[in-house]
Amino acid sequence: MGEPVTVIQSASSRPGYIRFDTNRTFTGMGHESYMAGETIYGDRPPDVIATRLLETGKVSEVHIYAQAVTVKLTDARDSAGLKEVIEELYTYYRPGVEVPTPESFTADS
Repeated sequence: MGEPVTVIQSASSRPGYIRFDTNRTFTGMGHESYMAGETIYGDRPPDVIATRLLETGKVSEVHIYAQAVTVKLTDARDSAGLKEVIEELYTYYRPGVEVPTPESFTADS
């Protein structure tokens, strides 16, 4: 469950870079850039996408502008699984995660 993100992956004109175009805007009109090894402090959607992509070890740089995500690959031949990282951004209920019921929101703690 959650809000699906549609992603189209395409090669960039720059060798070693991949571009992902989505059906959601993540930054509005702002540019966000992230580098491997730098701490990402925020929890906004672009921060989460960058964190997840960098954690794969397949990406060394992430740039997000509106609905476009551009990544620099650590190995120009290996982009497997990166598209799914973005597609699953808003997927909250994964196998093994209990789906809340209306009662769980009103139960006394």
